[in-house]
Amino acid sequence: MLDIRKPDPVRSPALDAILPSGIRHGYFTRLGGISEGIYQGLNIGVGSHDAPERVRENRRRVALWMGVAPERLLTAYQVHSPDVIVVRGPFEGERPKADALVTDRPGVALGVSTADCGPVLFADPDARVIGAAHAGWKGAFTGVLENTVAAMERLGAGRERIIAVLGPSIGPANYEVGPEFIERFVADDAGNQRYFASASRPGHAMFDLNSYTVDRLARAGVRAEKLDRCTYAEEELFYSYRRTTHRKEADYGRQISAIVLEEI
Repeated sequence: MLDIRKPDPVRSPALDAILPSGIRHGYFTRLGGISEGIYQGLNIGVGSHDAPERVRENRRRVALWMGVAPERLLTAYQVHSPDVIVVRGPFEGERPKADALVTDRPGVALGVSTADCGPVLFADPDARVIGAAHAGWKGAFTGVLENTVAAMERLGAGRERIIAVLGPSIGPANYEVGPEFIERFVADDAGNQRYFASASRPGHAMFDLNSYTVDRLARAGVRAEKLDRCTYAEEELFYSYRRTTHRKEADYGRQISAIVLEEI
């Protein structure tokens, strides 16, 4: 039987506080979708092997909640890059390859899909400029967060006014990494050692991607916050690539986080 419940996304108190400025957002969960099996719920992953008609319906439900037509709910073809695209309207042809989107145009919902990586939503309520970034370790490490802030500035935002909130992503208790990973981060900045805690396996460590992400945002000069929700641990609410990998499942769903400038 199809799930006819409406989506009920997690929201940031900091971003909710700017609702009077006409900026709407949501970190969507698995609730309110029609996908089944390993994709149970609101799977919006066009790259998954879920039935395309179910993914389309799930995305339609997200768009409805965001107050836009389905074709105006935009997600890029994410490639774990530092690349940012300025959005003026719906994409023409194939989705562009990038990991962050920014706009100053009302009625265009910017979304990022995740399944452990960090979804970061940005807003300058005074300039009415918004952004959305997909920040896994590679994107965060190579500058997607700072590039998103810079792209917003080029549209008239002021970084001192930007609110950036990291949504549900894998928490440090569930993100084990190997020695090469640790070496890469510490070689870049010895201070990065503070984001690693001991793990049970020799040479491995538990990585705090959440704190790393928020600290980079803070150093970029924005107001940075996190929701502290773990996609791996909260199975009823979130998809998780790493959880799926540990279980040797065939595929996994993706949740979406989105932000839109409403007409005012």
